[in-house]
Amino acid sequence: MMLAIDGLSVSYGGLAALRGVSLNVDEGQFVAIVGPNGAGKTTLFKAISGTVAPVAGKISFEGRDLLAIPPAERAHLGIAHVPEGRQVFASMTVLENLEMGAYAVRGRAEWERNLERILSLFPVLAERRRQLAGTLSGGEQQMLAIGRGIASAPRLLLLDEPSMGLAPATADLIFNRIAALHREDGLTLLLVEQRVAEALESCDYGYVLETGRVALEGAHNALMADDRVRRAYLGM
Repeated sequence: MMLAIDGLSVSYGGLAALRGVSLNVDEGQFVAIVGPNGAGKTTLFKAISGTVAPVAGKISFEGRDLLAIPPAERAHLGIAHVPEGRQVFASMTVLENLEMGAYAVRGRAEWERNLERILSLFPVLAERRRQLAGTLSGGEQQMLAIGRGIASAPRLLLLDEPSMGLAPATADLIFNRIAALHREDGLTLLLVEQRVAEALESCDYGYVLETGRVALEGAHNALMADDRVRRAYLGM
């Protein structure tokens, strides 16, 4: 088991954001977490990367107690977090942004190979490598944010709402590239997404989060066929 979360609870100012959430991610697996706004999806990622502290529960990564490891060191274990809202370094070039992603020991060791892979996945970044990141379109900035995550040579890539604010055609392209990362590179992916159909279409296994709890879980075809999912999220 690469990532194991057991009974995780997180509160903000006395309000429970996560209540006893348990989920697992195996090596090489693509796991999607879907659900409405405010369900606790982003909070879950913040607990994994260490920007919020749980009030209860355990998180282990490759058998190590992740909660005992300082947040700054978690990236060096091979966990890359692509946050919601893209958050690129606007006043740096595309290439400099990618170099910032490679600061972890693993990223530095595999920089050349990873850069080649990023530019083959997202050719537009190759064309714009000397351009300031702040001048890119929203979709290009999302590609850059994912590229920066890949530059760290992650064992586990956390993707938080990669389609947020993007036109449907651009979002489709992003999902296509994420699926290629899993299919062609065997990268372990944990995706949080509001576009439920696209997320469940590409994942191996999914969790539906509602009001801080896991409401449903299962293989992607089982969730796609579930009447509750079809009614609530797929408009069927």
